Amino acid sequence: MPGLCTSLLILAFTTSSVADVGDFTPCLQFFYRSWPPKGLAGTPICQRYNNTYHFATLYSRPRRSPWLSAYLYTVPTGKRPKASWKYEPQLAYPAADGNMMPFLPGPVDQNVVESQAVELDYINSTYSRGHLNPSLHHQTYQCRSSTFTLTNVVPQKKWSNDGPWEILEQTVNKTLAAYCLGEAYIVTGIIPYQKDEHWIKNRVAVPEYLWSAYCCPKYNHTIPNRLKDAFPTFAAIGRNDPNSTEEIVPIDKTAKKQFRGYDVRQMSLNSLEMYLKDRFNTVVSVFNEQCA
Repeated sequence: MPGLCTSLLILAFTTSSVADVGDFTPCLQFFYRSWPPKGLAGTPICQRYNNTYHFATLYSRPRRSPWLSAYLYTVPTGKRPKASWKYEPQLAYPAADGNMMPFLPGPVDQNVVESQAVELDYINSTYSRGHLNPSLHHQTYQCRSSTFTLTNVVPQKKWSNDGPWEILEQTVNKTLAAYCLGEAYIVTGIIPYQKDEHWIKNRVAVPEYLWSAYCCPKYNHTIPNRLKDAFPTFAAIGRNDPNSTEEIVPIDKTAKKQFRGYDVRQMSLNSLEMYLKDRFNTVVSVFNEQCA
């Protein structure tokens, strides 16, 4: 695995002229073969923190939450950073500095409130802030800190976020750290409700499911049999609503009560794309040529 967080430094004198919202061109290195997923419409964000690109997000302005985030995995070190939540200035002001900015004490600029989720949306709601790109999958403190932006999180039930979904993130971390020999490209996204969208505070859309997939073209071929289906691609879908039907992800009735209904189902990339096609009514391709 590469030793450092893969990122792209932006020279300081060009900072004011760089548009980080609306075009993935400056951050194509976070996609396998520089090829963003196809089939989903939204607002591209090249996620910039301290003048460095760290990952990419396809954002939904109407939902005030992301469709997906794409990033390069690096073996994590150190402790999880303290959550310092940030926002994307260019969603509110296209000519603004493209660096994500921390929420400061006091009232939030109304243009920011209108353009994206803010901390008040999540406070006293029944949802946690669920990372699509988790800090666990990055090596340096700066890379890990960059994931704490509300444009990278969705409303996620606590018992999903702290239960089966967290276990999935840890499993992916251990698998890639042990057996992926080159770059590992990860895309994590959401599946909306088919009808009757759910919202927090009538502002931020809640997903019915989360999904994740990785592409590791170069891997150790002496992997154990139990991981034969985990390379070069792997995918999973997790429940975010215990009352959802079981066609996509069945419920393990023997799970601990608090985690019951938040199951994660591992599957092939083909199966994931089939479920995405069914829900979005269009062909969705996560990786170029399925990471062939």
